Amino acid sequence: MQVRRRRRIDRLKDEVYRQMFRLEASYPGAEMGLALALLRAWIDADCRSEVSEQEWLAKISPICLVMIETSLDPEGSPKLHLR
Repeated sequence: MQVRRRRRIDRLKDEVYRQMFRLEASYPGAEMGLALALLRAWIDADCRSEVSEQEWLAKISPICLVMIETSLDPEGSPKLHLR
């Protein structure tokens, strides 16, 4: 894999993790930041057909969705249940 491509993937992963931490720390607007970071990563993975990136996204996305749903409705339960 090209060095530039690896750096791009790493930056996208860093962005997702950074937004997860922001959401966990209850920063305003962090839900949208995490959703956008995931969307960017999925679009990039689909365009490039990187299997390792898609596998990582398949693992991390359900966790992120639960985090987003919980932060938007703290009294309710998440709609997505992890296996």
